[in-house]
Amino acid sequence: MTIAERQIQPDPRERSERREARAWAWAVSATPIGPLLLAATDEGLVQVVFHAEEKTAAEAVARLTRRLGAEPASLPSASPASTAPSATAPSATAPASAAALPVARCTEQLGEAIRQVESYFAGDTKAFTLPLDWSLITGFNRRVLRELAAHVPYGTVVGYQDLADRVGEPGAARAVGVAMGSNPLPVVVPCHRVVESGGGIGGFGGGLETKRTLLALEGVLPQPLF
Repeated sequence: MTIAERQIQPDPRERSERREARAWAWAVSATPIGPLLLAATDEGLVQVVFHAEEKTAAEAVARLTRRLGAEPASLPSASPASTAPSATAPSATAPASAAALPVARCTEQLGEAIRQVESYFAGDTKAFTLPLDWSLITGFNRRVLRELAAHVPYGTVVGYQDLADRVGEPGAARAVGVAMGSNPLPVVVPCHRVVESGGGIGGFGGGLETKRTLLALEGVLPQPLF
């Protein structure tokens, strides 16, 4: 097993840190790259999902319900461009501790996430100032994504190899690509800014057209002609 492969293995301490049921909320925001599902816990934004039409959104909510151990809380619509679930507060079938979790805080976190995402697409927000909940990602992948979020600003790009060097794993350029593909917080944690060292655009979980649109929004690529 290589150093990079060992680093990718989840830390057992991280695997066990989220066993208790947690309050969370979600909504779908209309954006120029299609509907985005945003979900937040009391700690901060926990997931962003591309192309969140009805089926994709339902699947994402089901996955998060299993991961977080509780049904989502309801959320009044945060803006005209956003839609929220009609779900009730944590269900009676969820663990008893779920009812005592801070629902109000996660709905506040979600409302602020929606506001900043919409401001980003309007061209006003250049740096997200959201609290982030990193509990869906562990180990090497979390380290790489934290480095990306902290040190690759709006309007810039970084190569896979450069990012591997920055986290002290110069042999892990390919593993950096895996980390980008596992990013639970795209757009906010800007994996669209990671490109091939030779000038290629590289891959992207949301689709290459989405990546081009995000880079064009930030002035890295020319805007499409049509």
